[in-house]
Amino acid sequence: MYLPGNMPMTEPLDRFATTLIDVALRAGADAADAIVLSSGSMSVDVRGGVLEQAERSESTEVGLRVLIGRRQACVSASDTRDETFAAMAERAVAMAKEAPEDPYVGLADPEQLARDWDIAALELADPAPEPAPADLEEDARRAEAAALAVPGISMVQSAGAGYGTQAVHLAASNGFSAGYQRTSRGTSCVAITGSGTAMERDYFGDSRVFQSDLMAPEEIGRIAAERTVARAGARKPRTGAFPVLYDERIAAGLIGHLLSAINGTTVARGSGWLRDKLGEQVLPRGLSITENPHRTRVGGSRPFDAEGLPTRPRDLVRDGVLQSWVLDLSTARKLGMESTANAMRGTSSPPAPGTGNIALTQGNRTREELLQEIGTGLLVTSLLGASINPTSGDYSRGASGFWVEGGQIAYPVNECTIAGNLRDMLLRMTPANDARAHLSNVVPSLLVEGLTIAGE
Repeated sequence: MYLPGNMPMTEPLDRFATTLIDVALRAGADAADAIVLSSGSMSVDVRGGVLEQAERSESTEVGLRVLIGRRQACVSASDTRDETFAAMAERAVAMAKEAPEDPYVGLADPEQLARDWDIAALELADPAPEPAPADLEEDARRAEAAALAVPGISMVQSAGAGYGTQAVHLAASNGFSAGYQRTSRGTSCVAITGSGTAMERDYFGDSRVFQSDLMAPEEIGRIAAERTVARAGARKPRTGAFPVLYDERIAAGLIGHLLSAINGTTVARGSGWLRDKLGEQVLPRGLSITENPHRTRVGGSRPFDAEGLPTRPRDLVRDGVLQSWVLDLSTARKLGMESTANAMRGTSSPPAPGTGNIALTQGNRTREELLQEIGTGLLVTSLLGASINPTSGDYSRGASGFWVEGGQIAYPVNECTIAGNLRDMLLRMTPANDARAHLSNVVPSLLVEGLTIAGE
């Protein structure tokens, strides 16, 4: 098994995972699973047309979870020697013996496991050779030059390009053993206009699984610069209750709050603001949220989850009605339900539920048409800080963007706060039709009526 491009793995990952499990069982574990990650990355930054920084890294990390009865423990390491594996197993078994019992932990039953999939059909790994460092440097330099060519740009804070590869293998004592590979290639640019206290900045970047799909560096630099110049002279907006349009680049965060509230960990604690809304309306009629882990050339795709269960497309919200929680095996058992194959994990922690490849139903109007509908209000392009009450859904965030008058952008704004309640906000939102289809989270600009804006 080899990583795409020129970053070969020195050992097959499946051997590492199988060895970890065998050692753990010999050390006294009743059951065990292991995850092995091998990754490599290159990144290049330029400033003023000159190479500023170049980094390359390669690593292999291993994680082991052991179960003794209903007790579990996790250990991890970046060393793949046999003696390290033996020490990991002994430590994990000792930790598990002292851990509190959890009646809901446990591996999947063999009949639950994924068995047939076509990993090649997902196109998660670009077969093209990895780029040379000089190619990345050239991409970064071209993006910077394009940004500096836009009138009003005083400097480019950073322009960079990167490439990464990752292979993952998961194995467990229930008989599951499988893995897959990923690649990514990206370019980004951060531009600045003005100086001193009048300085404003903005950015743009693009990242793809296949290098051939990546936007041209000149386009990336131009968009970053144009966004930045548009922010010159930003000031505080008016205070009051106004409609707010979340720009596409940040709109997925609003849906992310809903996803957090329906996460099995939150629901099992009984603390989410949507904890009693299963089967009830949480979005306007006609809007759905789908999860599709089988989209091609998308970084969030995967054939099975972190517990070896087969993934599948499904609706989280259908026609505005909440259909399902987001569950792994443990939270599903606690709630008396079946796992939705949403387990995710790293090397140092047990599985936990999470989502990927989310899409919200798009509307039939452009962002500009929604701006005209606003009349007077706020277009938000950046959010910072957050005060979200996970129980009530009360919402408050710092924001910047553009004030809208008569349906047209009037001037840039900063240093303001928007507030409301997520339960009400989601029921009052209207989507545009501008979502980018290649992103893992495909969410268009979202118009939300009646938020409170604190400005001047």
